[in-house]
Amino acid sequence: MHHVLCGLAANESLPSELVDRLIAVADADIAVELAQRTDLSRAQAVALAARVEESAVPLAYAGLLTADDVDPATRPDVALALLAECAGREEWTRVLAEDPDVERREKLAACPGLQPDVVEILATDPDVRVVAELASWTSPETATRLAGHPHAEVRRAVAANEATPPAVLAALLTGEGLPPAQRCLVCEREQVPFTHDPQCSRPDCALPSGASCAGSHESSTHETQRMALRNPATPTQAVLSFVEHPSLLLRWALAARPDLPPKVCARLASDPNPGVRADLAGNPAIEEALVRVLASDRDHEVRRRLAHNPLVPLEVLTDLARATRIGATLLPRIASASPDEVEKLAASPNPAARMLVAQRRDLSPVLRDALAADSDAKVVKSIAPHPGLSEGRLRAMLERHGARVAAQVAANPDATPALLEALTRQGPPVPRAFRVIAGHRNASPPALLACLADARARPVAAGHAALPPSVTEELLNDADWRVVEAAAANSSLPSDVMSDLIPRP
Repeated sequence: MHHVLCGLAANESLPSELVDRLIAVADADIAVELAQRTDLSRAQAVALAARVEESAVPLAYAGLLTADDVDPATRPDVALALLAECAGREEWTRVLAEDPDVERREKLAACPGLQPDVVEILATDPDVRVVAELASWTSPETATRLAGHPHAEVRRAVAANEATPPAVLAALLTGEGLPPAQRCLVCEREQVPFTHDPQCSRPDCALPSGASCAGSHESSTHETQRMALRNPATPTQAVLSFVEHPSLLLRWALAARPDLPPKVCARLASDPNPGVRADLAGNPAIEEALVRVLASDRDHEVRRRLAHNPLVPLEVLTDLARATRIGATLLPRIASASPDEVEKLAASPNPAARMLVAQRRDLSPVLRDALAADSDAKVVKSIAPHPGLSEGRLRAMLERHGARVAAQVAANPDATPALLEALTRQGPPVPRAFRVIAGHRNASPPALLACLADARARPVAAGHAALPPSVTEELLNDADWRVVEAAAANSSLPSDVMSDLIPRP
């Protein structure tokens, strides 16, 4: 019954009066589904929050509870959710800034639009977690002030804040112009020198893996530099010297910056770590000559990331597609191709080029139909889901390529009920095709009944509105709880059946 009620809570056809009855008997799991309903009224939201306290916070984030519904003294977490959505009251912030629960003060510190006096309270909070959270989101003026905070963890947070002034970020990279940090997470808990064992088995230990301090807060300083290197507001000139840094993580952070000059990019392209080279390969800052160097990189991930670079030349991209597993995705460079480039790609003797352009879903009927008749199965798999293909062309794909394209044909939004039924009878069966058919808008009752025989397609088919109501009712007693919930959430379930399933309070 519990899974049935969870499914009903998500059923978009559940009448309002039955929503009321379900709220009256809801537990935490049922409330999760109810709180996500788009038709929930404010009165129902208030009733649900009163019934299941845990539901109040998500209801507040969803805008279904207002400031008039919340007393911050009794529901501080709900008040924080409203403040996070700019729907709370200013006077709440002063009360919550003094809350004895540090996690609540930490959440308050992340809220937008805090008043200066509240910011001042949080900036001097005795718990560094609160100050660090404030530093992550605060204004340029407060970030500048907190950059010189005695705790290194606060400085790390300032370095990650994109509102921090560029000059301050540059100073955080080198430490120049800032007073030395006095403590960090390591030295305030352990006797230095100390290096945290990555395999630490102490259940009460909260130090990051590998954290260390020998008196200069080494790991915290390193993390502050990494945050500053990743911060787009950090001046370009300030980051360039890190190209030769012995720390892999710092070079890695540098590689993704889109403001790097060519010499720095060229140096990173020869980095011994493939992760650094992969991030560089996806960076739009690299010039064409370097693109061609990276296209011959021995590491697959480097070449795959290069294929996703929006500025990669088409001829390089098509060469990459020959020997690199890119996946069934529309690459940025293909999406931005001009009409002339699209035509050239579609007519290319290279099947990899045709496969790439076939991922576009805005092709002209002429190009679309030409690619649908392609002799290469990989090209046909890419074009098969393209809208506008006739039933005859989709059937012709199946006749030529069979199981290799069955799932992609099933994914075509214009696949007819008759074609989907035929796909369920195709031999050998293609399990992935059944899962696609089970969720297809045109799936007919016979096709859905066939999908019920596949274990992974069964829960999807159980929720399809075209499934006969009698079958849906039978599935409410299925051994698989996922099927039960899907059947209960099926919008075709008769309202009288829904009513019988919900206990009366």
